Amino acid sequence: MIQAADIEAIERATLAAVAPDEVLEIEGWLVGLDPGTIRRAASAVPLSHNLPHDPAVLDAIEAAYRSRGLSPAFRVADAPGLEAVRAELTRRGYGFEQPTLVKTATVVAVRAVTDRDPAEVADRPDDAWAAVFLGEGFDPVDGAYRVKALSRSPGAAYGAVREGEAALAVGAGAFGHGWVSFHGMRTDAARRGEGLAGRVLAGLAGEAAARGIDRAFLQVEEKNAAARSLYARAGFTPAWRYFYWSRTA
Repeated sequence: MIQAADIEAIERATLAAVAPDEVLEIEGWLVGLDPGTIRRAASAVPLSHNLPHDPAVLDAIEAAYRSRGLSPAFRVADAPGLEAVRAELTRRGYGFEQPTLVKTATVVAVRAVTDRDPAEVADRPDDAWAAVFLGEGFDPVDGAYRVKALSRSPGAAYGAVREGEAALAVGAGAFGHGWVSFHGMRTDAARRGEGLAGRVLAGLAGEAAARGIDRAFLQVEEKNAAARSLYARAGFTPAWRYFYWSRTA
């Protein structure tokens, strides 16, 4: 079972990695304030899975969004200790969707996911790295925003499997609060199924090991069976599940 301190560390590391325009801390919640397409960067998340329900706190979070012209949004684990929070959000007219898993692993296990050469790792993304997000099968608006957000992630590393001058598969590793977290895993649509994403994970895990970090986490939509299969081979096991909450009307 994951410890309370690790839940808080993972949530803080997550928000730092996706680099919202602004982050507030309101009575046990981290509030990401951002107009872009990355929902983790644009929602409020509790730092504990045992948080008492306080309508005034939710009022303050909603007011923070509205004062910036943003729609209030939350991401809340389906842990028993947050049942009262979820009930209050329902009472206020919020609905939930997009079940997402937080998974953890050891860096050693992630490095061992492939026996092929790991991806190259750089301390900044280049045009070829960014181009993968804009390729066939990806939403160009969302892709451009993810490139922008991940490019400003503090202290991140950027992995890429390359062929000539082109990048075929990419990802980012963020380092903070004792963890490495993986974000923006993308593979050229024409080259999926070749094990390239595993090489990206291995390369970024190697960078984490070089920095003395031995714990890893990532987040994956529950419906993404292909990604979940890869992450299971890399040693990731579920820590918790959350949903995004927004007003349905």
